[in-house]
Amino acid sequence: MMNTFGSSRQNSTIEEIAEALKKKNSCVILVPEKPTQDAIAAAISLYFSLLKLGKDAYLVSSSKIDYPLAGVEKFQTTLNIKGDSLKISFPYQEGSVDKVDWGIDGETFYITIKPVEGYPKLDPSQVKFSYTGGTADCFVILDSPTLSSLGSVYAENKEAFQGVEIINIDRHFTNTRYGSLNYINTAASSLSEIVYSVIKSLGVEIDSDIATSLYAGLLSATNNFTAYNVKPETLEIAAELLRKGAKKPVIKKQVQTIPTSQKPTSNFISPKPTFEPKSTETNSQPPSAPQDWLKPKIFTSKKI
Repeated sequence: MMNTFGSSRQNSTIEEIAEALKKKNSCVILVPEKPTQDAIAAAISLYFSLLKLGKDAYLVSSSKIDYPLAGVEKFQTTLNIKGDSLKISFPYQEGSVDKVDWGIDGETFYITIKPVEGYPKLDPSQVKFSYTGGTADCFVILDSPTLSSLGSVYAENKEAFQGVEIINIDRHFTNTRYGSLNYINTAASSLSEIVYSVIKSLGVEIDSDIATSLYAGLLSATNNFTAYNVKPETLEIAAELLRKGAKKPVIKKQVQTIPTSQKPTSNFISPKPTFEPKSTETNSQPPSAPQDWLKPKIFTSKKI
């Protein structure tokens, strides 16, 4: 599927992508249904950068994201963009609501929610208010060869992707270049390295949170900088991120337990501990010798 926003560019430049982002007021950053740690880190760093530029930014993934980086809690599993519609939400148990009424009393608009008999009343402290129904100026899609790679977020909202500029950033050689702007670099060490270049072109000052996200992405994608596509530029970026305050992830050492049936055998026999024989006497001192034991003894024998 080709986006209907303008014409598709076979390969845009980092500078063109940065200029397009500068002109937008709201951007949705999306990652594939099962994102890599690199994609998550790159998305978070771009999210913080757009916020610094005063943009409305959103992080979206079809999967629930669990990764120890600041900002990961901002990921949504649905397209929920701020608009003019007031959304009222509260915890709901199947079959607990009897009916919902609304009315106008003078200059007051009200909504009445009646619970089914036997269910608890709605707790006002659990009611949340937000605005929804808005549309984004652009979608920034990371690490996704096709729009279908986004999972349910795309499958359930295909119409939302029509007429909106799509910025497609990826490393997969199988990418179908579905965006209005496409930057596909199969030689890059990571998505985080590409997004680092975008952030630099945006003119955003990299702070500790952005540096930590980008550094985590580099580490993950390059297997601690041991991958074949690690270039001198990759290490230079890592060094700058550390100077900007990137925090190194804490790697916990795992102790591998070997089942008894798989433990190696050995001919070595450990020495048995020696034990002093226990005396049956109550006194721990050895028994005294007979008084005549030093006297000469005469032994006789019987003739046969």
